Amino acid sequence: MGSRQVSTSWQGKNVTVAGLGVSGIPAARVLAGLGARVTVVNDGDDERSRTQAAQLEAEGITVRLGDGDTLPEGTELVVTTPGWQPGKPLFAAAAEAGVEVWGDVELAWRLRGPDAAPWLAVTGTNGKTTTVRMLAAILEAAGLRTAAVGNIGVSLLDAVLGEEEYDVLAVELSSYQLHWAPSLRAHSAAVLNLAPDHLDWHGSMRAYAADKGRIYEGNQVACVYNAADKATEDLVREADVEEGCRAIGFTLGTPGPSQVGVVDDLLVDRAFVENRQKQAQELAQVSDIDPPAPHNIANALAAAALARAFGVPATAVRDGLRAFRPDPHRIEFVEEIAGVRYVDDSKATNTHAAEASLAAYEPIVWIAGGLAKGATFDELVATAAERLRGVVLMGADRALIREALARHAPEVPVVDLDRTDTGAMSAAVGEAAALARPGDTVLLAPACASMDMFVNYNKRGEAFADAVRALAAERA
Repeated sequence: MGSRQVSTSWQGKNVTVAGLGVSGIPAARVLAGLGARVTVVNDGDDERSRTQAAQLEAEGITVRLGDGDTLPEGTELVVTTPGWQPGKPLFAAAAEAGVEVWGDVELAWRLRGPDAAPWLAVTGTNGKTTTVRMLAAILEAAGLRTAAVGNIGVSLLDAVLGEEEYDVLAVELSSYQLHWAPSLRAHSAAVLNLAPDHLDWHGSMRAYAADKGRIYEGNQVACVYNAADKATEDLVREADVEEGCRAIGFTLGTPGPSQVGVVDDLLVDRAFVENRQKQAQELAQVSDIDPPAPHNIANALAAAALARAFGVPATAVRDGLRAFRPDPHRIEFVEEIAGVRYVDDSKATNTHAAEASLAAYEPIVWIAGGLAKGATFDELVATAAERLRGVVLMGADRALIREALARHAPEVPVVDLDRTDTGAMSAAVGEAAALARPGDTVLLAPACASMDMFVNYNKRGEAFADAVRALAAERA
């Protein structure tokens, strides 16, 4: 990409940006830089918003605080931050006025130059960030200029408009972002899995799935789906793709033709080989994946499929996976104390993520709880029951998990921590240590959001790791 001429059609165009936020502010600045007359509207009118507004107004951008519902007069386009729900009055007013609504991803897509890098895109309820970072590592191992962008790392607007030149981008996209990106057309894309999440935003599971499925629209080479999750394959069937684009499945079992999968301890490709009916290409060993938990192997297979769709050699898949290191708080090993392993998966903020985490270990002392966000826990507990040595519950909605345990795992000992002070996580780790035996894993996989007790899941994970290290020092 690099420096290039941008269309002057933005000159004098009245654009309303909905929301300050991490994507709203850059979008407003980019649009103003292109010559648009930008008005930012924002629901909040707090001290932080006023500081941000003052900075933007000094750059010639109009900001209206405390009223995010009214469409400014003369608006020709709305660019929204991803979190704003589709049912907001602002969007109804835009629809009535015949004004398009774009998200920041749509804006980035529209601003791409004619020689722009193609996008390899990833979405799913869980595993997006890990898969995109694995994909970027594989692409780098192939000698390609790339970056992990989107809902992760570098912002898409920066990637599209910056001086850095890329051969291909590994793009993480949330359901929110996809909802507001109608013209996005990826080279190839993957939907990793589908489970109920963000239903308060989307309104229904059907609407949530439909927004995820937008990632396949117009794909050129491969629509990658999860063979174990039929809903992802259904989205491929419903997609309108370029002629010749193929459906490529990934599976933890032996792959069939047009699939990537696992044979013994090898990741193998039966999709991007000359004779996929009879041939398979070894890509990597399971031991090349860190950690080799089932859901992480699935992430690696999805990343490998997208990289292979882009023409990457098998050796780069192996080298990229070997080089990859997971982000903190994603099934991260912390310490081993008296034969017990302590693992931090604070990122498991919903039941689907927690189920994947619990499937990776046995026996487990499980630390769980927090804000349930409307989730139910019966299926999760029933699936994990035979792996559980004990459970320590904490957080606002812990009773929901306790009741599910009573129904489906009544013999498993449960410690219910009724405290939210700064020492609560240390107490949870202490109780878990008392329940654990040598060979067990104490696993923080809350299945809930963190905001009842912590600023975010990172802080929750840090509190867990600090408590584990303090326990190790105490027992040293």
